[in-house]
Amino acid sequence: MTEAQTEQTGPANRVSGIGRLLIAVYGVLALAATGRSFVQIVRAFDDAPLAYSLSALAAVVYIVATIALVRRTALWYRIAWFTIGFELLGVLLVGTLSLVDPALFQHATVWSVYGSGYLFIPLVLPLLGMWWLARHPPAPTGSRA
Repeated sequence: MTEAQTEQTGPANRVSGIGRLLIAVYGVLALAATGRSFVQIVRAFDDAPLAYSLSALAAVVYIVATIALVRRTALWYRIAWFTIGFELLGVLLVGTLSLVDPALFQHATVWSVYGSGYLFIPLVLPLLGMWWLARHPPAPTGSRA
């Protein structure tokens, strides 16, 4: 079986059931964060460069996470783990800093106050993503004799 066939039909298909919902939510957040950061950077980057740069970073993270969750190879599985782990770290760090020192963020980011502007989805989503990845590892690519 070729790698392309394994990728589409392998037993580690993460694009079914709740996996589809997870990917859809990541896709929506990717679009929302991209749109938000684009408008913020174009209109008023000088007002809050840190906050707007963090929103752009969140957009990139959500885009890569979406792609990584859709792909079914071992490489993309590792990329998904790294990206979603980075996302969780970002949400926790930015969320905590936005509460402890609000002056750092003149304007809200996607991850401010743990994603409160997005119904705390940015806080819950990486936990669900990690749970999903742990339950759906990639299929072995071959056996060694």
